[in-house]
Amino acid sequence: MTGKRLPLTPVVPTDAPPSCGARLVHDFTPALIDVGAHHLCPGCGEPIAMRSMVEQVEELGQVDRAIAVFGIGCYTAYSNNLDIEVLQALHGRAPSLATGVKRCRPDTLVFTVQGDGDMVNEGLQEVVHAAARGENITCFMLNNGVFGETGGHLTAATVLGQRTKNTLGGRDAAAHGHPIRLADLIAGLDGVAYVARAAVNNAVNITRANRMIKDAFRVQRAGLGFSFVEILTMCPTGWFVDTTEAPAYLDDVVAHTHRPGVLKDLRKDLRKDPGSTRGSTDKGLPS
Repeated sequence: MTGKRLPLTPVVPTDAPPSCGARLVHDFTPALIDVGAHHLCPGCGEPIAMRSMVEQVEELGQVDRAIAVFGIGCYTAYSNNLDIEVLQALHGRAPSLATGVKRCRPDTLVFTVQGDGDMVNEGLQEVVHAAARGENITCFMLNNGVFGETGGHLTAATVLGQRTKNTLGGRDAAAHGHPIRLADLIAGLDGVAYVARAAVNNAVNITRANRMIKDAFRVQRAGLGFSFVEILTMCPTGWFVDTTEAPAYLDDVVAHTHRPGVLKDLRKDLRKDPGSTRGSTDKGLPS
């Protein structure tokens, strides 16, 4: 070692146009997504959420056992991009269909994908009763606070002050009622083993969402009962904001009412009381 520093040279020269075009050296599309391209709006957070779901299915080795049940919404078209079994439910009825699948095939990993309009407006009773029965399924709600597919009007989850196609001045409690915080509601029901609320508006939150999704699946595989993850997603089109402003809008407006975090985790209670009658009989307690 002479102690001399070698001159720094850029990996790619920038003082002149490249001599050849760029080429793809690696495809980062998850194995369970057949086609990465989609027709959802630029800046939409739903593809990020669904990518997280299928990545956790693969990481847990449940590809051959996974069955997804989709509701009705913008995300429905994305079901054709997934290389897993997908069933299509009627508007709001995905938890009931998932219940039937799980009872017929208890060895499968069954999960639903619904928006806030589909789950909270059209099918609130479906998810609430499935949770109260302790059905051993996992339900995901993609919450952007609008009926995106049918024009962008408010849902029962739209937060106060949020602009939609039919609340241009912002949602008003006196005129439109208060938003339903579904994750909080479900967390208070017996039969529910795991409830969390995630967001996909930045890298840190996506990492947390991945962990919550994986934990929800682990809870189902252990037979602990109903698991639920609400995922806050961006909808710049329905929010009347620029695509680049949508992640901050989610933080500043949506997440102030629908606060991310783990709301219930039965596994912690079972660790405190190993003699509890709730829990898996043959698969062990998931970490």
